[in-house]
Formats: sequence, C-alpha cells, structure tokens
Amino acid sequence: MEGKRVKNMEILSPAGSFESVQAAVLNGANAVYLGQQAFNARQHAENFDYDMLQQAIAFCHLHHVKVYQTLNTLVFDEEREALQRVMITACELGVDALIVQDFGVVKLARTICPNMRLHASTQMTVHTLQGVKLLEQLGIKRVVLSRELTISEIEQIAKNTHMELEVFAHGALCMSVSGQCYFSAMIGGRSGNQGNCAGTCRLPFGKGKANSYDLSLKDLCAVNQYHRLEQIGVASLKIEGRMKRPEYVAAATKVYVDLSKGIMPDTTLLQAVFSRDGFTDGYLTGNIDENMFGIRQKENVLAATDQVFSRLRETYHKEKPFFPVDIHFTLKEGQPAMLQLTDEQDNRVKVTGEIPEIAKTRPTDLQTAKEALEKWGGTPFYLQKFEAQIQEGLILPKSKLNELRRKAAEALKQVRTAVYPVPYQAIQWSTSQPKVVSDTTYRARFGSVEQIPFQMMDTWEFIYLPIRQVLQDTDQLLPYCEKIILELDRVMFDTESSMISLLKTCQNLGFSNLAASNPAHIKMAQMLGFTCFGTHFLNITNSWSAQQYLDLGISDMVLSIEATMGQLCQIHPQKTKTGVIIYGYLPLMVMRNCPVKKYAHCTQCQNKQSLTDRKGKTFQMICNQQRYSELLNCHPLQLSDKQDQIKRFDYGVFYFTTETKSECKRMVKRYQDQEKPQGEFTRGLYFRGLNQTQRKEKNR
Repeated sequence: MEGKRVKNMEILSPAGSFESVQAAVLNGANAVYLGQQAFNARQHAENFDYDMLQQAIAFCHLHHVKVYQTLNTLVFDEEREALQRVMITACELGVDALIVQDFGVVKLARTICPNMRLHASTQMTVHTLQGVKLLEQLGIKRVVLSRELTISEIEQIAKNTHMELEVFAHGALCMSVSGQCYFSAMIGGRSGNQGNCAGTCRLPFGKGKANSYDLSLKDLCAVNQYHRLEQIGVASLKIEGRMKRPEYVAAATKVYVDLSKGIMPDTTLLQAVFSRDGFTDGYLTGNIDENMFGIRQKENVLAATDQVFSRLRETYHKEKPFFPVDIHFTLKEGQPAMLQLTDEQDNRVKVTGEIPEIAKTRPTDLQTAKEALEKWGGTPFYLQKFEAQIQEGLILPKSKLNELRRKAAEALKQVRTAVYPVPYQAIQWSTSQPKVVSDTTYRARFGSVEQIPFQMMDTWEFIYLPIRQVLQDTDQLLPYCEKIILELDRVMFDTESSMISLLKTCQNLGFSNLAASNPAHIKMAQMLGFTCFGTHFLNITNSWSAQQYLDLGISDMVLSIEATMGQLCQIHPQKTKTGVIIYGYLPLMVMRNCPVKKYAHCTQCQNKQSLTDRKGKTFQMICNQQRYSELLNCHPLQLSDKQDQIKRFDYGVFYFTTETKSECKRMVKRYQDQEKPQGEFTRGLYFRGLNQTQRKEKNR
C-alpha cells in the first residue's frame, strides 16, 4: 500500500502547526517534534495551545507516530510556575518525550515527572563520548548530537554508548555550534537560547566590508549519507523546520521516508520548496570548506511556485491506508451483527449492529459482506484479512454494514488514541532569601601566557588559561598551579582523547583545577578527580540549573551572560560561589567551519582576521589550533563603574582574549579605581535584558 510504514531508523519531522503535523504524519514520519506556546526554541512558529496539542497528539497516536515536545530553551527563576504548568500539560496529554536544553529543566523534570522520557537537545552542545556519558548519568534516553560532527565521529560515539543518538539530516545550519551562539542576543536582544533568534548570521558580513554573506551556510541535506548513518546505529534522523511551511515538511519527510523504504527519492520538489543555493552535507562528510556557504537566491525563491506547493499539499490533504486490520464478521439469526477488528498492534475491538432479518430475496453472503466491510477510505486502515461466519438466508442491509464498519473504525481510533498520562507531582515553591556576599574577588581569563602581568598575580583569586598554553610554559606557571584553572577546547569534535591526555600530564605536574564549558568537561573532571569550575558557556540562568551542576561536582560557576543582574542575583545554589563576567570582547559564536578561510589560508592567517557587518562594525576572529574559531563582539563588555553590581556576586571575571599585557594591566587598574569606561563599549544584557517574544501560555 502507498502509505505502509517501514520500521527502520526513525524519521523525525518538525511541526510548527497542526497542518505541519498532518503533512509529516501523512507522508510517513515516525515521530514529530513540536512545542507548546512557551519554552520552545521556535517562538515565532505558530505552536500549540492546550486544545491543539491534544488534537495533535491524538492524530499522531492514531497513526502510531510519537510526539516529542520541545522544552529546549533556557529558563529564569521567575518563570518556574509557568514552566511547571507546561510540564504538567505534557504529562496530562501523554507526550512521548520532552526535548530539553537547560540542566535545570532536567532537574525539575526528574522531580515533577520522573517517569517522563527526556531527550537532550542539540542546544546542550553534546558532541563527544564523554558528554554523552554525563547525560547517561542523568537518565536521559536520547541525545541530539551537534550538527558539526562527521559520520566517523558519530560512529565512534555510537560504538561506545547505549544512548540513542539523534542526528540532523535536513534543514537550516546555524553558523555557530548550537547552544553557544550569543550573537542575536548581544546585538539585538533576541536570544537563540530563548527561541527568539533574529538570524543575525544571515545578514551581510565580509572581509573589510559587508559585501558577502560569510556567516550563512547552505541547508543540510543528508540524502546521500542516509544508509551510512543507518549502518553506524543512529536511532533517529531529524528534519529541521518548525518555522517552515507544511509543504516543506511534506517534501522533506517524503524524501527520507522513501529512503527508509529502499526507494531512491526525487529531491526536485524538496529543492524547489526551499534551498539556499543548493544543499550541503559538508559536516557529515568532513568536507568543511567554503562550498558549504550559501544564501537564498532569487531563483530559489522563484522555484517555490504555487504549482509546487499545490503538488505537495496533495500528499497530505486526505488520509492514507497505513495500517492493516483483520476483520472477523458474524451474522447469526436472532443476534446482533458483530464486527471484530484487530490492528497491527494487536488492538482489538468488537462492535455490534442490528439483528439481521430473514432474506426475501438476496441474502447477505460472504462476498456482499466483504464488499461493504473492506471500504476503509478516509481512515488510516486497510483490510488485510477477512473472516466471516454468516448464517444462510439472513440479510443485513448494505447501509447497516457500512454503519457497522464506521462504528468499528471509530472504536479502533478511540483505542489507538487513548491518553496514557505520565504521573506527576507539582512542586510547592519556597521563597529564597537574597544571597549575602561578604567579599567579592577578581578572577581573570587569559588567552595566552604573554598577556599575564605576573606582578599582579595577587590581584586574582584564580586565573583561567588554555591547557596548551600551560604546557608550553610550565616552568613559569608551576609556582601558581593552585591558582590556575585549566581551560580545555570549548568544542572537542576530534580532540577529546588528546584533551584527556593533556589533563593527565598537567595533573602529574600538580595542576588540579579544570574549567567546564560543556558537559563533556564535567565528565572528564569526574573521571580524573579535578576540581571543576563552571564557565558562562554552561548557560546557567536559574537556581535549579546551578544546583544540578553542583550535584554533578562543579565547585563554583560563572553565570550566564544572557540574563540581567537582577535575574542572576536570584541564582544561589547551596554552599558554592557564583560569579559573572565583568569585562571582555566576548565570544558571540564558536564555529567549526572558519568563515575567513577563503580570504587567508590557515598558514597565512596569523590569527588576525575579522569580519565587518553592514553597519561597518568589525568583529575579530580568533582560531584554536585550526580546530575551531570564535567570533568576538565588536565592543568590549565594561562594568568598571558598576562596582555595586559586581559586589552582589562572589567574584567577577575579566575575560581577556586579544588584549596585550599592558592593556590587561590597564583594564584591571581601571576597575580597581572604579573609573568610567572609555571609548565604545557595551553593558551586555546585564541591565537592558532580552527583548523576548512574550512567553505565551494558555491555560486549559
């Protein structure tokens, strides 16, 4: 049959509206992911209120399609009641899993609904084996890996874990590693970590002037890599696109469902409905170069004609026969007609109709009954096996046979769409008291040893320093080993093993402190016995997140740069210090594909490249061993005249990147003297906050 499902690697489709749910399901998706109107990473999609979510889940479960609800944003303390209501709604309506980013949401879910299945969002920035192992500790069942991984890197993880792995197969690629982009938030107050990204990377950026689109990648298409991903043990292929049209969802779903059936798909419609000058699979294949970049050209827009959309709507405008049913029909004198249905899941229903009459002319026979009872159009069922016990000489009018069939179909639908709520226990929140800080200290992060004014070492409680820098100048740094916090690669696509080796070397030398910027770093600290310090890249925006990290062994933590001072002051987990970034050209993106490589080869780069936006602002690039690069803000964060705010926390961190030693020294002196900032600078989001789309939440 046309709609028959084949059970292979899960095809997971996006749904920003109910029409998109229909487009995904009726084109063969095994699961859909969608969001309620609050706490999901696509706030500009239509999304689902209570009634629409209930309808969507019923439609999906009727078709044996799973529903994963996104709770994949960061959350603030003042949003706890709204977050709990969204979780409870998911439990009441029986969603199949929650997709989460915030470690605090993980902690709350384990308290409110411990039986709810949790999937780790790609926003968690998990891209290595140790990161996956940390999630296993938390009882998470599936991880959505970072999009930047190659197939061989995914395979290496798959060989060493029982965790389900979900991989993006199609759709938009962000320039930055997911969960680590602060560009839209810092520039326009719209945070991707809050589901409100303004798509800053799609605007013109270029070398010297904004005459190019050097931060815009083509859309991913993994059609040619499907079977390889299946072979290495990927559990689910994910299609991006909750903000795209239902027709796009239909086209993308059908392509990957065809592949699951062994059919080579026609991608013509898929490219016509949406592309950015073609597609790329560069990350998966390891061909990470300038051919991955592209924008939506005029011809791409013109290809999406009304005819294209009309053809795609035809694929989901009516039901398709997905599921076989076996029928057993009984017609006996003096007894109501009985129809029993058994579906592919062994669900069984029995319905009765009217008592047959003695036939005066044409009695109901096997052929007559079958002709009436095999017409399942308008339902997801089709007749597989027909059995009947029909006493001769009786008649049940065709209209009554049709009525019996419709009654049985409705009964089977009710069984298949039965709601199985997930047990939950609402939390009674207690009011926390403001934290009292007795003595605020300074810390500094340096990109290189050359930046450190050693005569000021007594100024800092700790200094953060890249681990390779430490090993290059061990003799000079060893006297300060108790003060140094080792900084690992922020992203470790192919360096996790080497990072572990470097840590062991440092440990043997007497270094014992490690900075954690992603979940893998925390697991590495646990393995080797390092004291673990959380950085602001962990995106800690609420008290439960801080407590969860504390439970995992982090001794103290730098809070998120995407919150106000007032929001950050509410975060005070028990018996640990919290700090904030108080100065720096902060990294706005971390990227595996270098956007300036086409201008200067790595051997010629000298780590002095930059990009310019359409307003003439220059954003400097820094490179880490040709493994990944970071795009720095055009203006430094400065709070030298805001000491009253800094003293609300245990410590403040100077985040030095490209400054010279004298510039570092001068900046610290400015803070000590509480001087006003000079030149162009930013306060970040500490006082203006995020310009969020209102977190909508409709009650039942």
